Amino acid sequence: MFLVALSFAYFAKALSGSYMKSTITQLERRFDIPSYLIGVIDGSFEIGNLLVIAFVSYFGAKLHRPKIIAVGCVLMSIGTFIIALPHFIIRRYEYKTSVPSVDNSTLNPSPCYVSSPTNLSCEGDSNLSMWIYVLLGNILRGIGETPVQPLGISYIDDFATEENAALYVGCVQTISVVGPVFGYLLGSLCAKIYVDIGFVKMETITITPADARWVGAWWLGYLIAGVITLLSAIPFWFLPRSLPVSGPQSPEKCTAECNKYFIPTLRTLLGHPVYLIYLCVTIIQLNSLIGMVTYKPKYIEQHFRQSASKANFLMGVINIPAVALGMFSGGLLMKRLKLNIMGAAKFAFGTSLIGYILSLFFFAMSCENAKIAGVTLSYNSTDTVSYDKHLLSTTCNSNCMCSVSDWDPVCGANGITYVSPCFAGCTSSAGSGKNTVFSNCSCVGVAGNLTATTGQCPHKDDCDRMFPYFLALSVITSFIISLGGTPGYMFLIRCIKPQLKSLALGFHALATRTLAGIPAPIYFGAIIDTTCLKWGQKRCGGIGACRIYNTTAYRIAYLGLTLSLRTLSFIMCIPGFVLLSRQLKEEERNAIHEALTNGGTELEALRKEEFAISNSTDSNTDRETRL
Repeated sequence: MFLVALSFAYFAKALSGSYMKSTITQLERRFDIPSYLIGVIDGSFEIGNLLVIAFVSYFGAKLHRPKIIAVGCVLMSIGTFIIALPHFIIRRYEYKTSVPSVDNSTLNPSPCYVSSPTNLSCEGDSNLSMWIYVLLGNILRGIGETPVQPLGISYIDDFATEENAALYVGCVQTISVVGPVFGYLLGSLCAKIYVDIGFVKMETITITPADARWVGAWWLGYLIAGVITLLSAIPFWFLPRSLPVSGPQSPEKCTAECNKYFIPTLRTLLGHPVYLIYLCVTIIQLNSLIGMVTYKPKYIEQHFRQSASKANFLMGVINIPAVALGMFSGGLLMKRLKLNIMGAAKFAFGTSLIGYILSLFFFAMSCENAKIAGVTLSYNSTDTVSYDKHLLSTTCNSNCMCSVSDWDPVCGANGITYVSPCFAGCTSSAGSGKNTVFSNCSCVGVAGNLTATTGQCPHKDDCDRMFPYFLALSVITSFIISLGGTPGYMFLIRCIKPQLKSLALGFHALATRTLAGIPAPIYFGAIIDTTCLKWGQKRCGGIGACRIYNTTAYRIAYLGLTLSLRTLSFIMCIPGFVLLSRQLKEEERNAIHEALTNGGTELEALRKEEFAISNSTDSNTDRETRL
């Protein structure tokens, strides 16, 4: 029963966590913030963990673990509801466009302004700072999640037989990977729904989910995730503090000295060289993994020009199942092959190395930058340019007073995207909404066809052909790398003494969250921000969310940083294997010495017993003779 309850809790926390990552693009656009700030919000979950994880792991093992996990699930649920709160207290989402809505279909104003366009009022711009509620809610989610992993896994390891523990942990970890499948699918569904659904007429919305200004119903998924997390708390209230142990019982988990002296126990743990090397390696690898996973949907959106909905859908139905299958297979292989500590370490290292080599091929799967006049190429379509707001204005649109802060892309008949109908030099339009066609566009420059349609131009066919190969390689690498997940985790449990296990798990989670979970999304986001070509502008000044990226620079920065971190982790594995080999040899010598010592003691006891029996026999013989 505990295994089922813990699996459901893992599912709930994984669903809400993956849904958070699926909404980073929506949150950027809704609150008009750059990627590094989204990284701060995403990392705030780990800040919540950091606040209490050491105390929960150390002292929680001595209390009623199932009920502590139940309290954590309730806190996670409350935090998830708080994240959705800003949607209900801020103004409706607005975007600037030259496209007439259906309601104004009888009035088609010229997109070419004869005077400087009027800026929107600053009033209400402070509502965009409501992202602070998302930050606080995510911190509370992190606090609530704290007891689930260390107390849940240690509970299983305490009351399951040693040969079944690896399989049970593999099952729980697999369920925790199934959660993101539904999280990303939920993100895909909500990204298709307009943010203010039910409050606005959809006929008046002139943008599509593929537009960089589109914001989906990000808040809806958090309400659903909050309810699921709340339900996961219920079973733990009815579970016992301990379970009957089948087979020989393990030695006492924590001695009196361990209970009394926290700092000396921690010092002993950190003095374990193999544990320390393992800790450093996993911190570096998790930096790579967390940064990569956090911004992978965004990478698919920007590099392969997919909508946020499709990117999340592909993550959910293709990538995540491969990870789940890999983790379960890894636990099954470890049980079947009966891997010892060294075998588990070699298995985890080998799968990670193979995945690393395959990941190098991602560099070859590239798409060209979108052709955007004045941003990625000049208006004469001959020279590649680096974006400068002064390059947006040229002779073909000099008669128009266009705003350089606008992002209202149109696709010219020449296959080039223009930042707005105004910068395309268009002077008239026909139709309304998504079917609007702009005409007399002097910058388009195609003989007999000076028109433009709403939205960016589609990318080249070679990019479409490359995308399936990217997905296939992504699935293969995800499966291979995740094969080593369960053996690597069991190595963490088995490489230290039993009385240090709970503290080792807690400190490992503390260190990885502090040094990987918090900083990785922030500096990955900051580096991605450096590849932005066109920033959105807030009403009262300052940059907002990025509208278009340099895809080549994005690919090099994103993949380069991910693989550089993995390279560093492999280098650190070398001294780790050397130290592990020495530790195992020393343990083997100690075991032999102990066996010989115990054998000598047992032999002496046997001799004494034989001598006593012999004396007793002689005494009985004398007694019988007298009789």
